[in-house]
Amino acid sequence: MEQRNLPKRAALIVNAKSRRGRDLFRRAKALLLERGIDLMSAHAVRDPSRLRDYVRRALAEDAPMIIVGGGDGTLSCAVDDFVAHDAVFASLPLGTANSFARTLGMPLDLDGAVDTIATGVRRRIDLGMIDGDYFANAANMGLAPLVAETVPHNLKRYLGRAGYLAWAAWKILRFRPFRLTVNNETMDAVEVRIANGRFHGGSELMEDASLDSGEIMIQVVLGNARHRLVWSWTASLLKLRARKRTVREFHGVEMRLSTDRPLPISIDGEVLAHTPVTVRVARAAIDVAAPRTS
Repeated sequence: MEQRNLPKRAALIVNAKSRRGRDLFRRAKALLLERGIDLMSAHAVRDPSRLRDYVRRALAEDAPMIIVGGGDGTLSCAVDDFVAHDAVFASLPLGTANSFARTLGMPLDLDGAVDTIATGVRRRIDLGMIDGDYFANAANMGLAPLVAETVPHNLKRYLGRAGYLAWAAWKILRFRPFRLTVNNETMDAVEVRIANGRFHGGSELMEDASLDSGEIMIQVVLGNARHRLVWSWTASLLKLRARKRTVREFHGVEMRLSTDRPLPISIDGEVLAHTPVTVRVARAAIDVAAPRTS
């Protein structure tokens, strides 16, 4: 398949409240200029709620590529506006887990990410949808929303993934399993991963998910006790054969999810929905900047 080159003209928009955004904005701008990217505009956005305003402004100005810097939550909130446009979505992974960048195969260091944006290719990918909200990589029910709603910002900022995992270990003491229904099948669950990409929390958990499969995947961690979640994560992180026996997977274009009580859903790290919901795939929804392949 022919690989199309990326535009050399772009707008740069960085979430200055992401873990590394404020510190690396100036360096990112300088590196992009050095690598031959003509920047129409460059903004370090201190108020994350205004980031989409800057994205929409760049789209209205017909920027051929918009480079968004931040964590998974920042990237996910920005992708919605690209769906109806031809502009390329380019990501600078400046967050804690950077799951979307890992799924794309992007380097996680700033120099490597900038090099990919300068020399990479356009790739057409699917997006996930929860009701009417698009997301780039993964959504989650269970412990992750509880952590996302309560984790202190400075803990993530200064300790990164280690701080996030430490907070999760603390919060699991308050966590309760739940009854889940996927379409017409009901089961006991301790976690649900709604996957467009392979990575969640910076770890590869959904190996069969793909950004261009034309399907959405739901992975249910089965059980009615907290230790089942700990065992599933351990087996997955260590790539044990037993990891497949801890989960059940569903694939489809559209599926309905409900629980015995309304539960929050974190979408790429931000709590943005509650059950019941309809999960869909938006096929070939946007163009992204991706590494060049042989």
